[in-house]
Amino acid sequence: MMNRLALLDFNSLKNGFEGELYYDDSTVHTAQRHIYATDASVYQEMPVAVALPRTVEDIRTLIRFANEKKLTLIPRAAGTSLAGQVVGKGIVVDISKHFGAILEVNIGEKWVRVQPGVIRDDLNKHLAPYGLLFGPETSTANRAMIGGMIGNNSCGLHSITWGATRDHLLEVKALLSDGTETVFNNSSTADYVRKVAGSGGGKREQAIYAGMWGILSNPVDQDLIKKQFAKPTVTRRNSGYALDALVSNFEQDQVNLCNLIAGSEGTLCFVTEAKIALVDMPPAAVGVVCVHANSLAESLHANRVAMKHNPKASELVDRYIMDFTKGHHIYSKNRFFLEGDPAALLMVEFWGDTEEEVKVQADALIADLRDEQLGYAYPLLFGDDANKAWEIRKAGLGLIRNLPGDTQPVNLIEDCAVAVEDLPAYIDDLEKLIESHGLHASYYAHAGAGELHVEPMINLKTSEGKQKFRQVLADTAVLVKKYKGALSGEHGDGRLRGEFIPFMMGEEVYEIFRQVKRIWDPNGIFNANKIVDTPPMNEFLRFEQDKEKPVIPTTFDFSKDESMLRLAEKCSGSGDCRKTELTGGTMCPSYMATRRERDTTRARANILRQYLTPGAAQVESATTPEMVKEVLDLCLSCKGCKSECPSSVDVGKMKAEFTQQYYETHAIPLRTNLIANFGKQMKLASIAPWAFNAVFGNDTLRKVANKIVGFHPDRSMPLLHTTTLKNWWVKHNKKNTNNNTDLKVYLFCDEFTNYNDVEIGKKAVMLLEKLGYQVIIPKHEESGRSYLSKGLVKDAQKLAVRNIELLKDIISQKTPLIGIEPSAILSFRDEYIDLVPENLKIDAQNIAAHALLFEEFISREIDAKRITKTTFSREQRLIKLHGHCHQKALSSLSTSKKALSVPENYKVQLIPSGCCGMAGSFGYEEEHYEVSMQIGELVLFPSVRQQPEDVIIAAPGTSCRHQIKDGTGRRAKHPIEILWEALN
Repeated sequence: MMNRLALLDFNSLKNGFEGELYYDDSTVHTAQRHIYATDASVYQEMPVAVALPRTVEDIRTLIRFANEKKLTLIPRAAGTSLAGQVVGKGIVVDISKHFGAILEVNIGEKWVRVQPGVIRDDLNKHLAPYGLLFGPETSTANRAMIGGMIGNNSCGLHSITWGATRDHLLEVKALLSDGTETVFNNSSTADYVRKVAGSGGGKREQAIYAGMWGILSNPVDQDLIKKQFAKPTVTRRNSGYALDALVSNFEQDQVNLCNLIAGSEGTLCFVTEAKIALVDMPPAAVGVVCVHANSLAESLHANRVAMKHNPKASELVDRYIMDFTKGHHIYSKNRFFLEGDPAALLMVEFWGDTEEEVKVQADALIADLRDEQLGYAYPLLFGDDANKAWEIRKAGLGLIRNLPGDTQPVNLIEDCAVAVEDLPAYIDDLEKLIESHGLHASYYAHAGAGELHVEPMINLKTSEGKQKFRQVLADTAVLVKKYKGALSGEHGDGRLRGEFIPFMMGEEVYEIFRQVKRIWDPNGIFNANKIVDTPPMNEFLRFEQDKEKPVIPTTFDFSKDESMLRLAEKCSGSGDCRKTELTGGTMCPSYMATRRERDTTRARANILRQYLTPGAAQVESATTPEMVKEVLDLCLSCKGCKSECPSSVDVGKMKAEFTQQYYETHAIPLRTNLIANFGKQMKLASIAPWAFNAVFGNDTLRKVANKIVGFHPDRSMPLLHTTTLKNWWVKHNKKNTNNNTDLKVYLFCDEFTNYNDVEIGKKAVMLLEKLGYQVIIPKHEESGRSYLSKGLVKDAQKLAVRNIELLKDIISQKTPLIGIEPSAILSFRDEYIDLVPENLKIDAQNIAAHALLFEEFISREIDAKRITKTTFSREQRLIKLHGHCHQKALSSLSTSKKALSVPENYKVQLIPSGCCGMAGSFGYEEEHYEVSMQIGELVLFPSVRQQPEDVIIAAPGTSCRHQIKDGTGRRAKHPIEILWEALN
């Protein structure tokens, strides 16, 4: 616990700080520190505080405070560091929220000036109209930020074409360790000498120029640097400080200290702006040859041949990673191009003005490979097909986290680089080394640049694994040195490989590195103990060793993931959940709105992991239920993480389970009970629907009623129909003329349709009957969705069990169960399977296989030619479709698009929106209303508002339609309504 003096010190700091500061022992502050205790590495250490500065002056205030209190500042962007660069016992300074401005674009000179929190892919979307882009492209490019890319000197899969971040860094504006601001850029040695003399700069700036001159102009130091660094043909070289780049420039009468700042991991200064060079966008035609190899060695020899053809990228994926795409909701669809079962895949990219130009290059490579008998299949992919193949490569780190058990892939020797010509021999030696330790590994990534991400499988929860973790790196360092390679290619040294820099570079060069650190940062306030003076690399791991596994009883069945804890541990920290609305997708809607780390899937998984691990490693305070509840608060249970996270970390399921357990020892709030018992409330209100509607259909009365139950006064409420769908169907069925047809379907009458969306339910029945089907509403209970959404899992479980018992003998492929509301019918495909007891598992799985969204059924019947275009209007209409989150995660929007396209001249376009923001009751709740509307404003609301009145807005979800009405005033229709109106 922080002592009182320190607490008062932080209180005084906060008084002059415009941004956010988290430092005390309150639930909110402590939870914030817990989620910043990790990054994408295996390390974990509680920071003293977390700061989200709003201005440059805020950062200067932090620098002043750090100097006074002898603390260190840890700059953090997206937090995707693999070597523990942003983990430590200091003040984590997160620039990702408030430093994301694109300041200036110079088209003629091809450069852009940005703040460090600008995301690489978002920047390139901004630059696309100018035909320009920022080249370096990490696999995390849709969330990696320019500041982090500078810190790590990021390269990416096109590095053989575009180089590393250092190659594009023209100028840096930064705060030095005394708080003074300066600009570093290219200068001649004559200009540099004037700066050494103090021309125009402050004392710290002059000391830096003078100190670095002393190193650069020293022939002994120059010779040491040339001799000890990796050989020049190793293009990826990021160990220590980049003195070799400075010496090379110095010999050409140029000095740009930006070359040193790139790759310095935030240990020298605090970057506040960067001017970076741009390149032209690739030409129109980009093709990827996917070389199928029978062995890893064969693929590496194929890479040697490929490099003679001057490709734009040459990347490797081994069978180990490809196997994890099998059965994955997203990535299994990306396997379409695979032929047979390749041991490794070499993806070689070519560019041209036309596809024919690309084909000529590809054919030449394929001919050479065949001549050398390398590979057995060579599909050439273009456009979206090529992008899908690349997604497998980019998702490698997350995909292999689906490995069961405590033995997991570790980032350890994944960043070692050698010259391309040495790669086959080096990997052959490395395979033998790994086997000598009784381990196996995955191999993927940058073959064309001489760097494969090699991730050995080690159990870091054991003392043996902890020791092996260090020994494998030590042995690999010897091997890399043999080939005169680099221990760090692009991921950096951090606290992982810093310990081995003296061995790789020699003690004399290492002492120069320490001298550089002292020159720039004499008090050690910038990211201390990274690169130099690092602690032992196998300390401060996120796992304790040799601890008994906790047994956690749960209502949900987590056996597929081994346990709830293992599901939380699957989060690699790679930050796929930090995508923005510009990238697209659903995960994670609240983060897209707030841009706060605490609202990411990663933060939620980390806080749950710490909570479920008694005495979690390296965190000085226990993770309390209140902290977990705080961090989970803005999870909308959209299910985006279940499909879009490469590791399928289903936070929605874990949130529901945690909440159920929380309510075992805490009172259930009144509003929670009201929402969870929605079906019962509506059943009671439906006795006198006119009374309910009189209150909630009147603005004044509704606002009062909303306030009483904790809903936002501006949120309108769905009204009751004069009858229920079930009551209407009983009367309607007596007059039904379709009872003799062989085409029989069962309609699941969910609680939302039964009481509120009755007209949609009626149209569903009548539409299906018009199309020749007998529609039966079988006896069943409500779906339980409202209980699941509020974490009352045991109540939902009772309904799940009862529904499976009632439906198990009647649902089949021939007689499917059709649902109108996605969140209700998809419960059969998702939660029900993990809620019912063992004796009902097979029945639940059978029903899940035949529980269909209405549009899925229509799509299936179109394929079977039982539904044809002739039944529908030939009028031309444009439909803009917003998909339900659960449908995106557990099904597909393609079936909705196909169903709505059955009228011959209906054109359907998807709105590129994620979650609508309503998410069941979330958007109604007073404290969540603002975030709910912010989510809607990201993409959905603007897209709807710009549509002409004659454009049909479609949305299958009842919450989505309500959110669109409240946010835009437009009425969205269920696809059922659209098809009913389109009948001839």
